[in-house]
Amino acid sequence: MAEGARRPRSPLYDHLRDNFWFAPLVALAGAVVGAQLAVRLDEFVIELADTWRDTELLYLLQAVNKSTRGIISSVTGAMLTFVGVVFSISLVALQMASSQFSPRVLRLYIRSRITKATLSVGLATFLFSLLVQLGFDDSDITTTASVPLFSSLGSVALVVTSLVLFVFYVNATLRLLRVNHVLAELATETLRVIAARRFEPRDHAFDAEVAATVRFTGGRSGVLRDVNLPRLIRLARKHDTVIEVVPKVGDFLTTGTPAIKVHGGRTPELWRVRGCLSVGSERSPRQDVGFGVRQIADIGIRALSPAVNDPTTAVAAIDRLLQILAGLVSRPDSHSWYRDRAGRLRLMVPEPSVAGLLDTAFTEFRVYGAGSPQVTRRLLSALDDLAAIAIDAHRPAIRRHRRLLMTAVAATTSRSDEREFALTPDRQGIG
Repeated sequence: MAEGARRPRSPLYDHLRDNFWFAPLVALAGAVVGAQLAVRLDEFVIELADTWRDTELLYLLQAVNKSTRGIISSVTGAMLTFVGVVFSISLVALQMASSQFSPRVLRLYIRSRITKATLSVGLATFLFSLLVQLGFDDSDITTTASVPLFSSLGSVALVVTSLVLFVFYVNATLRLLRVNHVLAELATETLRVIAARRFEPRDHAFDAEVAATVRFTGGRSGVLRDVNLPRLIRLARKHDTVIEVVPKVGDFLTTGTPAIKVHGGRTPELWRVRGCLSVGSERSPRQDVGFGVRQIADIGIRALSPAVNDPTTAVAAIDRLLQILAGLVSRPDSHSWYRDRAGRLRLMVPEPSVAGLLDTAFTEFRVYGAGSPQVTRRLLSALDDLAAIAIDAHRPAIRRHRRLLMTAVAATTSRSDEREFALTPDRQGIG
């Protein structure tokens, strides 16, 4: 690959983060292993005391026996309630986010590491305590046949960890219920996607004749969530060819849709190529710049609905859209180009145009916010800021949006003084 460029990462990690089952299952498996280890250590301590005939140690273990069993029994019942509380808070947060922000931002809550960690540790604590209880000896608790020393220490450590995580979990949940924080998270996530793009001039390898066109098949239609870039690069290198992805990430694919073009070299097995395209029921932000813009725009547009009527949130959304678009208007439209370790071009992935992203970002603000001076003033200021830093190729699209906004405001406002006020650019809207 080109010097300084890192190989793209497999999407497996992101797919696991998008699901809620993986972390709890790993924690439950760890609890099973940990419980078995704790029971074995308890047995080892008793055997060691018997071997040494250490009466003081045996007396100490006998004294510990009763209290530790009580601790573990209490933890088992309490942690089940704890898990229920965490799950209930999560459901309430999801419901509030869906109704106040946008259904598409629920993914932020599902991907939250602290939420998964809190729930996982709580489940692990419950299972750990339950399993060590099952390992108790049925003899009189005044004997030392089974003393849950390490088992109780493990339970207490897990309880303390759960409580600490719960504090961070509540703090993180409260932050995700604040719209400005959600907008900042979405903007940061989108900027990471932009930073991962490979901008290069068009390569001569794509002047070669198209050797094969792979059409999407496989039974179910859906949105192209992401492309397995490392696997496609390996396939292209193995067959000494260049692979071109036809649809943009976020496009809807159905049976027969052209998905891949192979330029020159030997054509790889088509089923292997198709397996590099991940299709699902909803878009993913991992490689989709347009989806990040869409999520932020949706939050701002919902704030302009008559039921909410919160133009300040719309202005905050425009701020974040400006942050994203500012990094794109200063460079020409391009595809993402990926090379192998030898520096040879192997893969091309299409990217959304700046004009298309401007449409996604600002069209609906113009339609639904033309009657709000706070929105129009901030929108004009954002368009002026973009025009100041944009290259010549993108300025016509920016001027078009400015012209359409002025027309929409003129059609909405009849009085000249109100129209002049609404069309005065202001980076804070009205303040």
